[in-house]
Amino acid sequence: MRAVVRIPGGLRLPRIKRDRPGTPAGLDKEQLSELPSSGGDVKVTVINFSPDNVETRTIDDIERFVAGHRPEWCKVSWINVDGASDLVSIKALAGKYELHPLAVEDLLHLPQRPKVDAYGEGPSGLPGTHPARLFVVARMLQLIDGQLASEQISFFVGHRTLLTFQERPGDVWDPIRRRLNKAGSPLRRHDASFLLYALLDAIVDHCFPILESYGDRLEKLEEEVLAGAGQDVMARIHRLRRELLLFRREVWPMLDVIRTLQREPHECMGETTRTYLRDVHDHILQIIDLGDTYREFAAGLAETYMSSLSIRMNEVIKVLTIITTIFIPITFLAGVYGMNFRHMPEENWPWAYPAFWTVCLALAGGMLLLFKRKGWF
Repeated sequence: MRAVVRIPGGLRLPRIKRDRPGTPAGLDKEQLSELPSSGGDVKVTVINFSPDNVETRTIDDIERFVAGHRPEWCKVSWINVDGASDLVSIKALAGKYELHPLAVEDLLHLPQRPKVDAYGEGPSGLPGTHPARLFVVARMLQLIDGQLASEQISFFVGHRTLLTFQERPGDVWDPIRRRLNKAGSPLRRHDASFLLYALLDAIVDHCFPILESYGDRLEKLEEEVLAGAGQDVMARIHRLRRELLLFRREVWPMLDVIRTLQREPHECMGETTRTYLRDVHDHILQIIDLGDTYREFAAGLAETYMSSLSIRMNEVIKVLTIITTIFIPITFLAGVYGMNFRHMPEENWPWAYPAFWTVCLALAGGMLLLFKRKGWF
């Protein structure tokens, strides 16, 4: 089992809570049936499509749905579950499509590192009695109320079926749905693996607006640092650096996912899809490079702020040092003539007091002139 721990600033870091030693891996049908059913704000939608037709509907009765069959004209079915808390839907879909117990366990135990697991009779598949399936775990990043939010997306890819499970409602796939509803869309001419490519591509491309937001925040912070902002700017820089670190931690494993899908053959992965995944691979590399650049820029901003703070402190110390240096000889003279010696001849001079001030002012003026010529202020 995994747990999520909140750290100061609103960010979340994953922590792994280990199962007891000897606990069997995976969740089969019997174990799933023993789990308590839980409801929640869960929405199940199905999009059946072919080159000529498309049908979108919301599933209200999951038991009735799994007992039925797809339309004869349907080439690919995309079943999306918004919310991984509805065990009723997960049990029903896992039973209908014979999902592997190990994959079901990873679906329920959040969070998982992005990965690809192959099952079935393919060259890279795990042999067994289950049909050929590709299980893909990805991370969907979004900015919610200005905060970086990460969500696990689980994909089950078959020959004609794609199942997606989200942690919570809301995603970045509305453009994909509009493309499916558009007549003549290339998405409707390909298999389920090509739809997987389109969904992964949307997840990856959505990282660019997030990075643009970070870029705008960095430019604003740079202006404030150069203008001599207060101490709160350092806390904001530190928070942005942590967000960029979390961003990289979530995006980097996606690179391995795309490379695995490209290189490892499987009967559920079409050749056309593997070709198009090159574009996703290039986008991930650009995102990682840009994210690293922003992270280094944020680190540079922190150093710039500390340098400007040190410069301002040095200016203050310089002024105080100049004042102290000017008053040292004056303090010496005041100390000498403040001694109560009985025979001090200058005390009986009528012009001793104005002479004292004349000497003090001359010393102060001379030292100021000397400092000015040396360029010390």
